[in-house]
Amino acid sequence: MDQLTIIQTRLHDELTAMNEIIHRSLHTPNELMNQVVSTYLATKGKQIRPIMVILSAGLFGNVNTHVLHAGAALEMLHNASLIHDDVVDETTLRRGKVTVNAEWGNHIAVLVGDYFVSNALAAGIRTGNISIISALSDLGKELSLGEIDQICNARDHHFDEESYLGMIRKKTASLFMNCARMGAEAAGATPEEYAPLVDYAELLGLCFQIKDDIFDYFDNTLIGKPTGNDLREGKVTMPLLYALATAPADEAEAMKALLRRGDLSNSEIATLLEFAKEHGGIEYAYGRMREMQQRGISIMEVYPDSHWKQSLLDIFDYIISRQK
Repeated sequence: MDQLTIIQTRLHDELTAMNEIIHRSLHTPNELMNQVVSTYLATKGKQIRPIMVILSAGLFGNVNTHVLHAGAALEMLHNASLIHDDVVDETTLRRGKVTVNAEWGNHIAVLVGDYFVSNALAAGIRTGNISIISALSDLGKELSLGEIDQICNARDHHFDEESYLGMIRKKTASLFMNCARMGAEAAGATPEEYAPLVDYAELLGLCFQIKDDIFDYFDNTLIGKPTGNDLREGKVTMPLLYALATAPADEAEAMKALLRRGDLSNSEIATLLEFAKEHGGIEYAYGRMREMQQRGISIMEVYPDSHWKQSLLDIFDYIISRQK
């Protein structure tokens, strides 16, 4: 049993109550919407983000109803972003299941994503905390800007790690940071008290995306997307960025020329993936994640030991070692 499964078991009651809030929030008299939503919700993800909300509240000793509504809001907003991403990326499978856009078409998928967003904001309002509502609003902007940054990086051929980290900070880490902020706010903690936790969550979110990007370099039926899919979409991630920065200049320039030309064939994608592996890109990415984990452990030392704190630390191990 991995660390996340242990944490999910420990938080069974809280997660069950939160998922009931999500189901109630999304229920509607419209038969078609109910059918699409219920089919989508039948396959739950890992729910790491609402787990982060609950653990962050627990760290400050107060997992209450407002915390569960905050977790529900984050989970619905996250799922909205996934539904919209699948439309943009023309994805047909997610979590091994047919995506909303593939089964029902882009028109319905966009509307369902919008419906999730509206209900996320409504759940945030039920917390009665203006800081939580503001965080949800800011998060929506950050997620959108992160996606735009990714498109710009691909279009303008930015092959530097700084641009990549800035993009994944908005695209992914911002969500983890707001999980920590909203959980702590709902528990009654002050900004000064939870500031270190938010810093920790940022590192956690960065590593989550780096590990997701590593999956693209290997065959893995558990992921539900083909190898090299990021490159097909023009996304250059940390392993390849490292190889481009450290390989002999002539080799690196040949690879950059491929990337600049775009419309890559399967054999060209395979060449780029192998180039990244041969020049230590995978090992470098794992090294960077372990560095971030050690920084995170140091940050969390300000909080007293508890099973809440240990669970937050265990999630970092899980994110780096997970297989899907």
